[in-house]
This record gives sequence, structure tokens and C-alpha cells, in this order.
Amino acid sequence: MPALRVALADDQALVRAGLRALLQGLGIEVVLEADDGQGLLDGLVEQKVDVVLSDVRMPGVDGIAATRQLRARGDSTPLLLLTTFDESELLLQASEAGAQGFMLKDAAPEDLHEAILKVAGGETLLLPVSTDPVRARYRFHDEAPPSDTFGEKEVAILRLLAGGYSNKEIARSLFLAEGTVKNYVSTILDKLGTRDRTRAVLKAITLRII
Repeated sequence: MPALRVALADDQALVRAGLRALLQGLGIEVVLEADDGQGLLDGLVEQKVDVVLSDVRMPGVDGIAATRQLRARGDSTPLLLLTTFDESELLLQASEAGAQGFMLKDAAPEDLHEAILKVAGGETLLLPVSTDPVRARYRFHDEAPPSDTFGEKEVAILRLLAGGYSNKEIARSLFLAEGTVKNYVSTILDKLGTRDRTRAVLKAITLRII
């Protein structure tokens, strides 16, 4: 089986060097490096890769903007964003832009390896919660139990919310009216005691509802 080919974007040279060494040690080939989103976009015109690994915070064109531009030009290469806890509000934005997953910068090498293999294989890591230690890092501060249980449809909608889908996209996916989805979302927010979709998703993950 040929080695996975990865593009790596991060504005810090030391971080890139560390990630390159780590990936090479895992048998993954780094064939393209960039220090910002524009460099990544330019490089991917010439160089095809299996997975793009990009920092979220970069000067100029950041990771989310680069993801959005890649998708806009028809490039569907799986993309894994590196993020930190204080960027939690960006998770759904990034997913809406078309990223397949998120990973903590200080994640264990085996977790990073697993994440890269999963997105290369077509899976989506909605949030970096594949293991308990990572889940703990993303623990939502409010762990009060929900006011009611969640039905199968509500759980399905929560999972789609975590994927960054709009009400219209959720409606199309679940064969529901858009107004019905809006009502479901309002009910979900009420049950979780949260005021927006991002907090609802983070709390649902913390409480293992999704």
C-alpha cells in the first residue's frame, strides 16, 4: 500500500518541522508545505495529495478561508484542521466551509494518525472527540443534564448540526419541511439549556448524546 501523501500548512516553521517529522515517522509522506492559506491553495493546483492538514489560525488566508476557496473551485481533497480549545466557536464555521475534521495541535501521535487515515478513507470527524482524553479537552462547561430525553430524530438533527449543516440541508437530508427542522432545533436548544447551535453541539458531545 503506497504511503499517504499529505499537504501541510502552518505559519510557524517549527510546528511544520515537528509535524513533518511526526508524519514521516508514521509512514506518511509530506509532499507540499505552505506557511499560509494562499500558499496552500497555490501549491494544490500543481500537487495532488490524499489529505490536507492545515492550521486554523494563519495570517492572510486562514485555514477556514482556504478550505472555503478549495471547495469553491471544486477541490474535494479531505481536509483536517488543527485547532485549539479556545477556537471552539470556529468548529462549525470550518465544517460549513467543507473541512472533514478537527484535531488538537497537541493530540497524541496515534490520534493524529487515526484522524488522517479516517478522513483519507472518506470519514468525517465532526469534532475532535474520538477518544476520551480528547473529549475531556473539549468538555463543555455546563454539564447540567438536559430537561428531557432526545428522540431518534432529534439525535439525527444534532449530528447534522455538528456537521455544520443548515436547516435547509438538514430538511433535505431527513425529508422534512424546513420549518419542522427549525422547530426541532428550537426544542433541542431548550432541552439542552443553550442559546445557540455551537453550544448545543458541544454540550451534546460532552453529555454523550451524540
